[in-house]
Amino acid sequence: MSKQLEGKIALVTGGTTGIGLASAQEFAAQGAKVYITGRRQPELEAAVAAIGHGAVGIRADSASLSDLDALYSQIKAESGHLDVLFANAGGGDMLGLSQITEEHYDRIFDSNVKGTLFTVQKALPLLKDGSSIILTASTTSIQGTENFSVYSASKAAIRNFARSWLLDLKGRQIRVNAISPGPVRTPGLAGLVPAEQTEGLFGYLAGQVPLGRLGEPAEIAKAVLFLASSDSSFVNGIELFVDGGSAQI
Repeated sequence: MSKQLEGKIALVTGGTTGIGLASAQEFAAQGAKVYITGRRQPELEAAVAAIGHGAVGIRADSASLSDLDALYSQIKAESGHLDVLFANAGGGDMLGLSQITEEHYDRIFDSNVKGTLFTVQKALPLLKDGSSIILTASTTSIQGTENFSVYSASKAAIRNFARSWLLDLKGRQIRVNAISPGPVRTPGLAGLVPAEQTEGLFGYLAGQVPLGRLGEPAEIAKAVLFLASSDSSFVNGIELFVDGGSAQI
């Protein structure tokens, strides 16, 4: 049985943990040569070992344009092109409106919006015509979430990037889609609260999901694989909710 990404070259930014790592593992298992990025070398090395299949880790901050230039120079030298780009790097934390600082705003928008923009822009010379770009959005982009407004707004920007960029890239038949996970059991989600409050947070969020549980990174990765592969060849510009129904009610 042929693999869905056999012979493809894929990049997953923010690929050291959570959804990024699970997606990189899925891509590699389906035959892709996988590159991942991360900002911390020990975590990067551990992720490469977990992915296997000849995966390559490159230390890079997606909000740093010089890091992105070095990243794409290495991929060009080693592989020559890209077929799949999963622009997944990003994150955020919680602050109420009265506590938001300029640093909080800049850090989240630099990571999520600036980082995604230039990750995609600088990949364009390497992306083959007909390739697939996947952006990590979030169910928070269409919901009001207390103390999470800056992160939520940044993910709303990601959603519009997919809609707008498919028009910019239509001449090259490059598809651009957004994946919007609901609450998923990841270190990033756990890190929103102190360690002693993690189980309480997970229980509360699971109660907001019609399926009655959190998602797992591997479940999101299956949906990312669909958008990366030719199985979604006529899917373009969508926001694919993988949320157990939490944003649908």
